[in-house]
Amino acid sequence: MASLKDLKNRIASVKATQKITKAMKMVAAAKLRRAQSAAEAARPYSAKMARVLAGLARSLEGREGAPPLLAGNGRDDVHLLVVATAERGLCGGFNSSIARLARDHARRLQNAGKEVKIYTVGKKGYDALKNEFGPRIVERIDFRNTRQIGFEDAEQVGKRILEMFADGAFDVCTLFYSEFQSVISQVPTAQQLIPASFPQENGAGEAGGTDHVYDYEPGEEEILGALLPRNISVQVFRALLENAASEQGARMSAMDNATRNAGEMIDKLTLSYNRQRQAQITKELIEIISGAEAL
Repeated sequence: MASLKDLKNRIASVKATQKITKAMKMVAAAKLRRAQSAAEAARPYSAKMARVLAGLARSLEGREGAPPLLAGNGRDDVHLLVVATAERGLCGGFNSSIARLARDHARRLQNAGKEVKIYTVGKKGYDALKNEFGPRIVERIDFRNTRQIGFEDAEQVGKRILEMFADGAFDVCTLFYSEFQSVISQVPTAQQLIPASFPQENGAGEAGGTDHVYDYEPGEEEILGALLPRNISVQVFRALLENAASEQGARMSAMDNATRNAGEMIDKLTLSYNRQRQAQITKELIEIISGAEAL
């Protein structure tokens, strides 16, 4: 059984930890507001670009000479997985859920006889995948020294992906990140970047865009040639913003749970301390009374 001094030291240690987790929760809550606003502001631009590209892609269906970024290179042998995670931990299962989704996808591809290459964006993704897929990690980048993610950071990743595709390093590229929904809900997501894959939209009018016919100037090929490379960076930028919001939401939730768990542990340790102290006092009283009666 632990002594009174040990229990007292442990209570002080847990209280100090509780102060840290409470402070981290407050910091995450402050950062979450900015990160959530940035992620939500990027969604309309990303979605609108996807709708424009989807419309252009439909207009080119059945034609020869479609851009490789749209139609692919005709092969499906080598897959590049771009795994975007955070630079730091202490955010619950945020990083591990993205890494798990990418790991499962990589295993399925390998079981199907495909070659897998991995590009990690963020330190935690590299740490989670290096043991099993170390030789498969061909590129890695982190933004530990970047205070706030900007489009130039995403463009750096996008340009590297385009360079690798132009060099024939892969046939299909898939991006993995976590889409922010709420403080307690972040959804690991896989999005195919090359060949470009657009969500199927139903309905008409502005939502689906199926009832509108557009004439493009210049032609569809020229517009796609300019928009498709930029779309890679835009989708990567959106993924990084979604990750930033998801990370702070997950950290806020994790630190709240840790603070409450520390409080429960403090109550249990305090109860044990009081019981042991009471038992020790009772024992000393019994010894004093017994000695007095013996005299």
